[in-house]
Amino acid sequence: MALDRVPRKVGIVGYGRLGQSLVSHLLTQGPELGLELVFVWNRDPGRMAGSIPPSLQLQNLAALGERHPDLVVEVAHPKIIQESGAEILRYANLLVGSPSALADQATERQLLEASHHWGHAVFVARGALWGAEDITRLDEAGVLQSLRVTMATHPDGFRLEGPLATMRSTGPRAVLYEGPVRGLCPHAPRNSNTMAAAALAAPSLGFDRVIGVLVADFSLKNMHVVDVELSGPPGPTGQSFAVHTHRENPAEPGAVTGSATVTTFWRSLVGCCQLPSKPGIHLC
Repeated sequence: MALDRVPRKVGIVGYGRLGQSLVSHLLTQGPELGLELVFVWNRDPGRMAGSIPPSLQLQNLAALGERHPDLVVEVAHPKIIQESGAEILRYANLLVGSPSALADQATERQLLEASHHWGHAVFVARGALWGAEDITRLDEAGVLQSLRVTMATHPDGFRLEGPLATMRSTGPRAVLYEGPVRGLCPHAPRNSNTMAAAALAAPSLGFDRVIGVLVADFSLKNMHVVDVELSGPPGPTGQSFAVHTHRENPAEPGAVTGSATVTTFWRSLVGCCQLPSKPGIHLC
């Protein structure tokens, strides 16, 4: 069944594993949902050759307005959001697949300003974050006191930069980083998106008070493990409210994105197409 008076025109920015999956879903399931793929852009255009019809290939990201998209989905790299996110919002709603980009305060501010100026929404995909709505409800109620997200996988699944790129595990399991999410995102931009989504789900804590932990574990060759731990205020007995979720997400060896996250992202895309174009940043 179509979403409403559609088709909603969707553009995909990034043609890696996640982008390829979204393109496939849009071409096969999009029409019955009232979604039309209008372009695909990739930093390396050659990667689209033979799989994306030439009419759908966008060679210049600055020309996306000519395709009149209603929603642009970024699944490329945080740099795309930092460099082009505000300009994309001039033409369409934006679904951010690399929320680690928003750890940069200037980028977050630019997106918010563009969103309100052009009347388009910034949606952020929850990705591998389990319980995002519950985290937001607690935060809005003013009772969320701490939030900690631990992501563990095999070292081959990391794409690290800066000082983290030179770190070497000294045993079968090693903590590479533990601290505020804002400090992790620039050095692990592709491995901190779940933590960034948590920071956005809990704005009272934000990037500076949500704690991110990155763990290299040689036993997790085909798995991404995400633990979310949160606490609230003490009750009448003095014991504090606490929640701990443990998520095991199968993944191909060396993959940045787990299998279940790919499915979750498609649901985020469909879901935000059903939401109004309300300025601001919204988890989806």
